[in-house]
Amino acid sequence: MLFRRLNWNIVGWFKTVSRISYFVMALGLAAMIYHGFQGGHGFQAKNMLRLGLSFTGGTDVHVSYVSPTTTDAVRSALASLNLSDERLTTINNDGRSFQLQTKTSFANNSVPLKQALSKAGPFDPKSLSITALGPSLGGEYLRMALWALLIALSIQFIYIAFRFNWNYIFGLVTVIALVRDAAVMIGIYAIVNRPADDAFLAAVLTVIGYSVMDTIVILDRIRENTKIMGGAPFEHIVNESIKQTMTRSVNTVATVVITLVALLILGGSSLKDFAFALLVGILSGAYHSIFFSAPLVVVFRKRQLEAAARKRRESLSAAPASRGDAPAASRGASRDEIVAARRARREKQKSTRAPQTSPQRYKRTKSATAEIDPLDAQTSGLHDEALEAGHEEITLNLEGFDIPEHVEPASEHHEP
Repeated sequence: MLFRRLNWNIVGWFKTVSRISYFVMALGLAAMIYHGFQGGHGFQAKNMLRLGLSFTGGTDVHVSYVSPTTTDAVRSALASLNLSDERLTTINNDGRSFQLQTKTSFANNSVPLKQALSKAGPFDPKSLSITALGPSLGGEYLRMALWALLIALSIQFIYIAFRFNWNYIFGLVTVIALVRDAAVMIGIYAIVNRPADDAFLAAVLTVIGYSVMDTIVILDRIRENTKIMGGAPFEHIVNESIKQTMTRSVNTVATVVITLVALLILGGSSLKDFAFALLVGILSGAYHSIFFSAPLVVVFRKRQLEAAARKRRESLSAAPASRGDAPAASRGASRDEIVAARRARREKQKSTRAPQTSPQRYKRTKSATAEIDPLDAQTSGLHDEALEAGHEEITLNLEGFDIPEHVEPASEHHEP
């Protein structure tokens, strides 16, 4: 509930967040190029990332001394062998058991190794374990790791697209975020120069599964708020969705980080490598899920709308024959230009239209013989002519009708 009350414009931070990620990946790439030139034989791609024995091959040695000794004593005893990329760690924290990993192969002759180990003190020959790993096995591990990563990303894309009604934007955003998480993990490993072994591969696959879960929660809230807040701008909907789910994301990441820090401090050598890789991936995944993945949806949505508008304008301009000046008004012109084009089209239609004439009305022609009212004919002496014209003399008989009191009786008319 705390993050919902904050007035943060997380969508507006997208460019800054992207620059930070690009900066970390650029540092990692620079470190990888630097390590590629460290072999003394020019640039070698295999030296860009410090790969563990699981990928390069070498020798894995376990030895237990009769009495406790120190790591420095064992390392000084092995100095005469000129080991390549050796790594010496303690086992069981009792000061007697040690693990040695080196790219130098002792498969054909292990006598020099046994003689060097005996300089640090007597050890039980039965406790000595020498395991040789060939480079072919390391290449197979690397190929299987790349295939596992590719298959995981493909399945994630298909599932998310199906989960969100085949909306490719959400699936594409998730895959991009996962690739960036893996790139950041590799870059940080190159910067700190830690060996990337099978524990690193397990951490990468774990981060892919964990980060996509956090991303789906945010994207699902965006889909729900799109229906609830339909009238709001899409940037505002995405920003509110991030703040609503941020408390859940931070609490989940905090619990995982506490466990990983405990493993990193108190765990063994193999657990420390796994905990470090997982810690880097979890923090990177949470960072990208909150501050990168959701704002990237806004960017892709804007591009989708712009592409749809551009396609619509092109389709309108492709059919000018049947629509007159419609393409001129639909080429993205301003409102004033559109209004002026419409006015010109109307004026053109008026000028080319045939003048409309009202239907001819019937006019009654006057006869040559003037019409004479019979009453006027009597007073004017034309009574006889009116009779000849077909008029009859009018006689008014008002007897038998009651005349209202407020109406004055009409004066009688006498014939001359």
